[in-house]
Amino acid sequence: MSDVEKSGKSGFISKVIGPEKRWRAYKARSRQLPENYRTVVEAIERYLMHFVPTDGDSNASMFEDLADLFEQAAADGTSIREIVGEDPVEFAEAFVQNYSEGGYVPARARKQLTDAIARAEEGEEEATR
Repeated sequence: MSDVEKSGKSGFISKVIGPEKRWRAYKARSRQLPENYRTVVEAIERYLMHFVPTDGDSNASMFEDLADLFEQAAADGTSIREIVGEDPVEFAEAFVQNYSEGGYVPARARKQLTDAIARAEEGEEEATR
């Protein structure tokens, strides 16, 4: 693979996730969340990967803001449904509009997001019993 091909691939990846250092810091933060919150963040993260990035810094900010939101919610004891509402797809799409030009999200990805949040919510309910 030529240097041009390597830099093109690297440039694309950094445009999707942002600078590697910021991405790694975000991932470290998300790993520190309680399990049910971490499950939701990972599901939303997968969903957000379907959107067209405006630039790497904007996307890095998006993921950092996602971590901020769920760190604060975990600290406050805010339930997952209070954060994402009844329609997690609507939440994710509204969230990403602040950072992205949009994109096509397959129906399968929408179902995966909804199912992941339902599973996390079940875990949350079991933890409070």
